[in-house]
Parts: sequence; structure tokens; C-alpha cells
Amino acid sequence: MESRISRAKQFLPFDALKGLQEALREKEIEYEDKKDLSEEALRELNDVFNKIENGSSVEIKFYKNRKYHKVKGIVTHIDFIKKKIQINENLNINISDIVDIYL
Repeated sequence: MESRISRAKQFLPFDALKGLQEALREKEIEYEDKKDLSEEALRELNDVFNKIENGSSVEIKFYKNRKYHKVKGIVTHIDFIKKKIQINENLNINISDIVDIYL
């Protein structure tokens, strides 16, 4: 029985280039470059941001991990010192990553 197991091990897949397949899959993912906002867009974003309070229902478009994301939820905390906004008590977004806010 032992020899069968030993013999079977030689036919197991062998990854000579460990991590290559994962690296290739990562290359297939399309990333987006972060676009700079115009001064007018920044002013509009600031105006909307100043209207937000804890408990406000918002939809935020933000840039993270080389992609744009949208999230809807309730603002649970705004930290002006750390420059973060918390949505639904579990998602913290850097204010500098926000590209649009809808109330």
C-alpha cells in the first residue's frame, strides 16, 4: 500500500514556476488610472461634502486598488483629522479618493 502512495505522488501536478499562474491572472485584470478632478469639480464635491452629516444617505464613487467603486449607504462617521468617511459602520474611505458624492 505504501508503495502505491509513493508512486502516486510522482504524478501530482508540479508547479516549477510557483506563483506564475497567479501573476498571469493578475495581469489579465484591467486597471484604471485615477483621473485628476478639475478645480470646479473639486469645489462642487466640497460643497456636497459640507452638507453631509452622520446619518446622511449617500452614494459615493471613489478610487481604490487601481479601480473605481461605487457604494450606497449611511454615513456613520466623518473623521476630519484622518480625512476619512465611514459608510455603514464597516467601510472607511479616504476623502482624497472620493470623486463624486450623491445625496
